[in-house]
Amino acid sequence: MNVAEVSGESADHQRPTIAFGVEIPFVQLLGFELLRFDSGHAEVGFAPAAEHLNSFAVTHGGALMTLLDVCMASAARSVIPELGVVTVEMKTSFMRPAAVEPGQALLARAEILHRTATLAFTQGSVLDAKGRICAHATATFKYVRRLATSARGVHALQVSTD
Repeated sequence: MNVAEVSGESADHQRPTIAFGVEIPFVQLLGFELLRFDSGHAEVGFAPAAEHLNSFAVTHGGALMTLLDVCMASAARSVIPELGVVTVEMKTSFMRPAAVEPGQALLARAEILHRTATLAFTQGSVLDAKGRICAHATATFKYVRRLATSARGVHALQVSTD
């Protein structure tokens, strides 16, 4: 992945990938890389492969929405990493095709706009390799407790129904 190119960093100064903190099989399948996770901010890199493209040969909108969801959820979790989050609602606007050349990557950036004891209100954007915005989203996440369920670190979420 050429995340350095999208984030404005030279390849010699590329940021290391950060662990998501929990095993998320779908995120692993897509190949997302967590690049920033602190103080209500997150960045996630994604190098779309041929199977992530639509019939117009650009990144599928569902892959972009997943990238935004994961990045905004990471921003929400970054202030309380011991908790998990679940998406309550999400709105996405697509602004231009997210086309990438082989070896290039997309970069999602997200931040918390407001937080309460139980909710995080976030926004995020996907940038192409030229730094142009391709999609933007807002989302609300609910904080939930996570419990270890196996040695692999997969956690079940406890969601109250009240």
